[in-house]
This record gives sequence, C-alpha cells and structure tokens, in this order.
Amino acid sequence: MKKFFSKKEMENPFLNENIDDGENTQTMAEETKENENTNVENTDESIVEETVKETVEENQENKEEQTPQVDENAVLKSQLEELNNNYLRLAADFDNYRKRQAQEREALLKYGAETCMKKVIEVVDNFDRAMQSVEKIDNVDKMKETFFVLNKQLIDSLTKLGLEQIKAVGEKFDPNIHEAVMQTQTDEYEEDTIIKELQKGYKLGDKVLRPAMVDVAVK
Repeated sequence: MKKFFSKKEMENPFLNENIDDGENTQTMAEETKENENTNVENTDESIVEETVKETVEENQENKEEQTPQVDENAVLKSQLEELNNNYLRLAADFDNYRKRQAQEREALLKYGAETCMKKVIEVVDNFDRAMQSVEKIDNVDKMKETFFVLNKQLIDSLTKLGLEQIKAVGEKFDPNIHEAVMQTQTDEYEEDTIIKELQKGYKLGDKVLRPAMVDVAVK
C-alpha cells in the first residue's frame, strides 16, 4: 500500500529523511530475511548432499571390505580341496610303494641267493668230477694242479658275484676291515703295518662280511 504524505511533510527535509530511512529499513529487513531463507535452503541442501555422500562412501567401503572376504574364503576352500586331493594321492602312492617293497623283500628272501647258487653249482660239479678222477690219479702233482684249478674257479665265481678279498699284508692296519689278533715288536716294518695274515677277510661291495685277522707290527 502506497503511503501519501502531506505537503508539509514533503517540504520538511527531516521528514523526507525519515521516510527514506523507513523504506530503506523495510527493504533491508526484507533482503535480510530473504538472505536468511536462502542460507537456510543452502545449508539444508549442503547437509543433505554431505549425508548422501557419506552414505555412498560407507556403502562403498562395506562393499570393498566384504568382497575380499568372500574371495578369500573361496581361495582358502580351493586350496584346502587341493591339499586334500594331494594328500589322498600321496597316501595311495605310498600304500602302493609299501606293497611293492614288501613283495620285493619277500622275493629277495626267497630267490636272492639264486644267482649265487647257480655259480657255486658249477664249482661243485667240477669238484665231483675231480673226486672221481682222484681214484685214477697216481701223480701227486697232477692232483695239486687239479686242486688249484678248482680253487681258482671258485674264487672267480664268487668275485663275479661281488665278493672281494680284503688286502692285508703290507697294508696299514684299519680297524674297520682288519682285526688285530697279534702284535709283533719289530724294526723291519713301520708301526701299525700288517706283517702277517692269519685268516682272509672278505667284503661284498662296501659291506664287510668278515674282517681279516692279522698280525700287526709295533715298536
């Protein structure tokens, strides 16, 4: 509503000033109220946007946290199944290996001496022939020769089977392969030198079947 002023009021500068001030004051009040409403609206919008943003970020974080957990469980389950399958295969392989070893051990005990016996049988046959010939032989030298041949054949057959005679005389005494049953004081040999073999020793491969019984020189 427009306000009308009297001529007196219009001519009075102070009254005009008051009129302007009143209008300015009213205008400023309206602008302030409008700014406040705008600020309130902006503030509300900011709060809503911030809340939405936080909610989205929280959901994203939860999703990121849950996804690796699901993947990790799947990986662990797969690894467990693989380990279980490997265990079952190893158990089956070991069982088969154990059965094969038992069969081989049984066969070795039963037939292990087969090759050895075949070699020895050949020597036994020659001994039989020699014994039959002894009755007809009057020459002692001929008997000696026959005996030496048979002895050599026997040693050769056993050597082919892996039997090895242990060296003794002239060797340094070794308690792993020698057994000192005598000790002789002498200056002719270095100390701990074997000067006499009392009984032959044998080994099969790296295994000592019987140590050589020896006489050892001492100072």
